[in-house]
This record gives sequence, structure tokens and C-alpha cells, in this order.
Amino acid sequence: MIKISGLTKSFGDLTVLQNVSTEIGKGEIISIIGPSGCGKSTFMRCINLLEQPAAGEILVDGENILDKRADVNRLRQKMGMVFQSFNLYSHLMIIENIMIGPRKLLKIPLQQAFDEGMKYLEMVGLAGKAYAYPDELSGGQKQRAAIARTLAMKPEIVLFDEPTSALDPTMVGEVLAVMRKLASERLTMLIVTHEMKFARDVSTRVFYMDEQGIYEEGSPSQIFDHPQRPKTRSFIHKIRSFTYTIEGKNFDLYAFNAQLEQFLKGQMFTEKKINTALLISEELLCNLLPDIQSEYTLEYSDATGETTIEAAYVKEAENPLTAEEHSLSFMMVEKSAKAVSYRFENHKNIVKVTI
Repeated sequence: MIKISGLTKSFGDLTVLQNVSTEIGKGEIISIIGPSGCGKSTFMRCINLLEQPAAGEILVDGENILDKRADVNRLRQKMGMVFQSFNLYSHLMIIENIMIGPRKLLKIPLQQAFDEGMKYLEMVGLAGKAYAYPDELSGGQKQRAAIARTLAMKPEIVLFDEPTSALDPTMVGEVLAVMRKLASERLTMLIVTHEMKFARDVSTRVFYMDEQGIYEEGSPSQIFDHPQRPKTRSFIHKIRSFTYTIEGKNFDLYAFNAQLEQFLKGQMFTEKKINTALLISEELLCNLLPDIQSEYTLEYSDATGETTIEAAYVKEAENPLTAEEHSLSFMMVEKSAKAVSYRFENHKNIVKVTI
């Protein structure tokens, strides 16, 4: 469906992509992961010529869209794109946002464009918002409307450029649910994402990008469970740890819980284990530790399946687990955990909990 050969892109003296080659077949769902700034979004934008490559070929159904004689608009219509920032027209109702492309570009009759637009809004759960304006929608609803608008153009492939990165954690799930539905229907998709559980669940292939190109590619099982190259292994290891600085007991517990829960969902934790981690963390940080700055770290081991929580703070050696006033909190933590321990190391008091 799409064949990319020798794709190169630079911004001034900075080369972002160098000699990238790959193929994307019909019905494939490819997730693109990697560190910030490695060229994921640039790679995506080159495919539909929002960025002009410096060299290489991009063949869509056998036609090179970089050829000066190519009908770029016709070829580009085969590719829909969903952006981070929705890009809805604020002065148009949602149904009008959906209809404008089919009416102007595909020349679809008014009633047909309306009927099909309502069908796509229903697909993404927004039929009831057809006559609302974008400013009346939440971020998650705006992104779902943007997906419906893209689908209304009947593309053969949809490019998603970090579609959840601009959303609050509570809204991410509703957008991913729509994308899971599209994946189940075998729509060809290319997805730049930081949602690792989603990438693992829905992808047929995963591209890990680094060093100006596709550093490693393979099945979700290979990339997430058995990465072959060092930078891939390092990246996958890093996403399995969560750190947070706690500024005393008046820290924002709700923000902390939201971020921790999102991380744990990304590691495919069960709801029961997520709730256990949240309970232990709250008791530890709000009740057991002293009211001073501490560093919280949760780590998950692929090899053993073990999850550990460590909270460290600088103070004279004192075991908070033995304080009589903390006995109830300690009992709650101990009952929910496999092991609880304390140590004093490098001038730090460290409480470790194994879940």
C-alpha cells in the first residue's frame, strides 16, 4: 500500500530522518514509539507531505507522491490524518466540521454528506453533539470529532500523530476506545503514540525510532518483551518506572494518583493491582512518611513480574514503620503488600514495598 525508500529530511543543519525505508501493507496497524525528538512526527508528516522530504521515494499504491507529475491532492485523499490539537473549525457546528471535506473535496451531495456525517458521529459516540460547537466539547470529545471528520473522507489509511498527548488522563481512554474499535475493523493505521499498552494490544507491528530512522521494528511481543537492540531495550526499560517528587504532605494527591494510574494502565496492570498500588502509595505518602520532601519511585520488572515502590527522604535515621502513631497505616500497607522493609542508605531513609 505504502512503500518508503531512502526517505531523508533535514531542518537546516539538523538531519532528523536519514535514509528511512519501510513498507506498510493494507490492514496493518503500526505503532511508532521512541524518545521525544527522534523524528516520529516528522516521519508521519513526510508521508502525507505536510513536510517536504529532502530525498527518497514515497509510493502510495505504486505512485510516487514525490514525483513532480503526481496528483498529490488525489493521492493525499487516500490518507487521513488526526493531529494532536484537533484542528476543528470553531465557528462551525460539529456536523458542519464533518461535512465540509466531503462536500468540498469529494463533491458529495448535501443530504448524503449529512447522513454519512451522522453515521460517523454515532460511531465515535457523538451523535448527540452534532449541533454543538467545538468550544462546547471536552478535549476527548473534540478528538473523537476529529477522528469522525477524518473517517468521513473515506481514507484508505489514517495517520494518527500523538492523538492523546493534548488530553487530560481522564479523557485518554475514550479516544483510545474509538481507535481500538477502528483497529478491530482492520482499518490501516499508522500511530505515533506514548500509550504503550494500547500499542501492544492493537498493533500488528511496532516501529521504535531512534538515530534518525527506524532503529528496530517487529511484532509487539518482540519489541516489548524481547527487544534486540540496546537503545530499544533501554527505552522499554525506562517506561517501566514511574518517579514523582513529593513536596511534603500537602502535595497534590489527585494529580499524583491520575499520573500513577495512567502509568500502571500503560503497563497492563489489572484493576485490582492498580487499586492496591494506589492504596499503598497514599498510606505511605500521606501517613507513614514525615512532612518533608521525598522521592517516590515505582518500578515494574518484566522478568519477574514484581512491582516495587520506594520512598526516600533525607533525615536522621528513623524507621517510620515502627512509630506507634503509624501502626494502623503500617497494618494496611503490610496487609496489601508482599513485603515491607526499611533501610538507611547514603543519608537517606528508604521505605520499600513489594506488591
